[in-house]
Amino acid sequence: MNTHSPALLIVEDDLNLRLALRDNLENQGGYGVEEATTVAEARAHLARRTFQLVLLDVMLPDGDGYTLCRTLRQEGVTTPVMMLTARTLEDDVVRGFEAGAQDYLGKPYRLRELLARVGALVRRGGGAAPARVLRFAGYQMDLDRRKVETPEGTQVELTRTEFDLLAFFVRERERVLRRDEILDAVWGREVVVDPHTVDNFVSSLKRKLGWNSRSRFFLQTVRGVGYRLELEP
Repeated sequence: MNTHSPALLIVEDDLNLRLALRDNLENQGGYGVEEATTVAEARAHLARRTFQLVLLDVMLPDGDGYTLCRTLRQEGVTTPVMMLTARTLEDDVVRGFEAGAQDYLGKPYRLRELLARVGALVRRGGGAAPARVLRFAGYQMDLDRRKVETPEGTQVELTRTEFDLLAFFVRERERVLRRDEILDAVWGREVVVDPHTVDNFVSSLKRKLGWNSRSRFFLQTVRGVGYRLELEP
């Protein structure tokens, strides 16, 4: 990715459409582009860095773009979102805007129109997205500066993978996460990792976060499945 260009995230599970879109945005638009094929992968990308625009397919293998967009808005993420979908009935378009999308473009798209709309959204956002902070049990995670602070204000030193894993747990809090789902979201589908690696990283996170029986959060082991981040009401 060109680090000096506006950064875009394509969330699209169709390989041919995704590659064509990336080529057009990089070669014709001059943008830096990253790709995700699922909701989980998209959330992992968004936890790692700031994007100036998300191009979001509606139908994804593990969820839908409407729900993802709405969840991001509820979490305070204001990165512009453009829906890309073959579903262009009025109800579908309205649903996209109600979920928090800024634009809605039907497939198959016209290249000049796509580039014009993308350019307008990036310019409207000033070329940069605001800082994003996740909060849980008194802790604060600054996703852009990649810093974690305890309730007392002490900084927690985490590795890149530990940070990404914690961000994934916090975003998906109270939901049981399978080990393979965690590996795909944090390490990536292309990386071969022993599933028990997750156990080691969870132990490290608990130690570095200073977890004890009085803590307001718990990384609960779900036997035979994976983990769930539980927060004190």
